[in-house]
Amino acid sequence: MSCHSSTTWLPRSRRSPGEGRSLLASLLASTPAGEPFRDSGLLIVSELVTNALVHGTPPGHRIYLSLDLDPARLRIEVHDARRNREPVLRALTLDGEAGRGLHLVKSLSTRTGCSPREHTGKIVWSEVAA
Repeated sequence: MSCHSSTTWLPRSRRSPGEGRSLLASLLASTPAGEPFRDSGLLIVSELVTNALVHGTPPGHRIYLSLDLDPARLRIEVHDARRNREPVLRALTLDGEAGRGLHLVKSLSTRTGCSPREHTGKIVWSEVAA
């Protein structure tokens, strides 16, 4: 089974979700197996990188994005510097402007999780099946 991957360090910047989407789009375009993951993958990258930017990346730190694609699944990992801030699913409300992102990620993923990094921070990940 052929596997394609890509990684990058993203700055603590409003541009980072777009840069993450661009990296994923390039990875998916590099293989015929990539197209089924496009819509879900782009949304998940955007949400996870945005959460890392807003909640997990203090000034002076960067976000690490790791993408791993094979014909059966896409795995997205976002590493940030705050171990003590795990993602929390908020209760959805009709008038709520925020808090929907993790619900979207969970609904589009076959598996999701969060684990500590070796030295500092955490890894929030999602897997999408073909």
